[in-house]
Amino acid sequence: MRTVRFLLQKEFRQIFRNRAILAMICVMPVVQLAVLPWAADYEVKNVNLAVADHDHSTFSQQLVNSITASGYFRLTGYNGSYQEAMHLVESDQADLILEIPAGFERNLVRENQQKLFVAVNAINGTKANLGGAYLAEIIKNYNQRIRTELISEAGEPIHVIEITSSNWFNPLMNYKVYMVPGILAILITMIGGFLSALNIVKEKEVGTIEQINVTPIRKHHFILGKLIPFWVLGNVVFTLGLIVSWVIYGIIPAGNLAVLYAFISVYLVSVLGFGLLVSTFCDTQQQAMFIMFFFMMLFVLLGGLFTSIDSMPEWAKTVTRFNPVRYLIEVMRMVILKGSGMKNILYHLGIVTLFAIGLNSLAVLNYKKTS
Repeated sequence: MRTVRFLLQKEFRQIFRNRAILAMICVMPVVQLAVLPWAADYEVKNVNLAVADHDHSTFSQQLVNSITASGYFRLTGYNGSYQEAMHLVESDQADLILEIPAGFERNLVRENQQKLFVAVNAINGTKANLGGAYLAEIIKNYNQRIRTELISEAGEPIHVIEITSSNWFNPLMNYKVYMVPGILAILITMIGGFLSALNIVKEKEVGTIEQINVTPIRKHHFILGKLIPFWVLGNVVFTLGLIVSWVIYGIIPAGNLAVLYAFISVYLVSVLGFGLLVSTFCDTQQQAMFIMFFFMMLFVLLGGLFTSIDSMPEWAKTVTRFNPVRYLIEVMRMVILKGSGMKNILYHLGIVTLFAIGLNSLAVLNYKKTS
């Protein structure tokens, strides 16, 4: 322990001398967590809509007003022909076209049915699907309202089914409440992984690691001396993230903070061990940066932050089982949003513990004191 204590003193002095690292640790997570959730939003708004109205009736005007009043669509063209509306799509001024045929109101009143044509610009598949679904739902609600008015005027009884819903864990369905815990998990992973990966390599480039290699310090002491300082800093970053989530987004963990910190403590050991393992293979910081960037892209895209793991193909689901970020994102959402306890995250904790033991053991074995 005396050897480890001296190594920790050396590492902390080296960290606090580097102002860039301190800025990265203290400022970067706060800024990113304050900005990213506002941009990482799956809710599609301001969909550009072009309307080709061949009817120009009261009903067609009411339908267009219902669509624009929803807040999801922005009317960029009210045309008399489909060709004019299509020109707006070709020039990227419109995402959807709604064509209202002539006789729309007359056929709806007399024959109780009428067809509408919707053309969707599907270059952006996500925006096309959501925009088309929003438009179909608005038209459906408008149709029900018209039918209710017509039945009421005819004096027939109106049968109504009322549906009462309750939104658990996120009552206001605020997308930021869902995204912030996941983004915080990614930030902790990136900071811990990159800093630990660059640490040993930096000493290789500077040449100071040769002075350590000639000492009787054992390999596991050296790895512990590199791991513990960044483990402490990782917990500091996590605490800052929780404070930012509370101050800016009003997110207060529904579960026990002790459970959250217990999992984060084990998770940081695993991700720091991975960074140290990468560092033992590399000779330059450039090599370490490229390798870590490659793995971080896989971790983020296969971690369930932006894409649901359940919707992935079977081979991708199998790959995610070896992704530690997946377990952290799931636990963050379970504890912060659902209030899950230690019993609920034991499986995730066990997997991350295996990652921590395996990655750090490989880092110790792969670290060579001779060249």
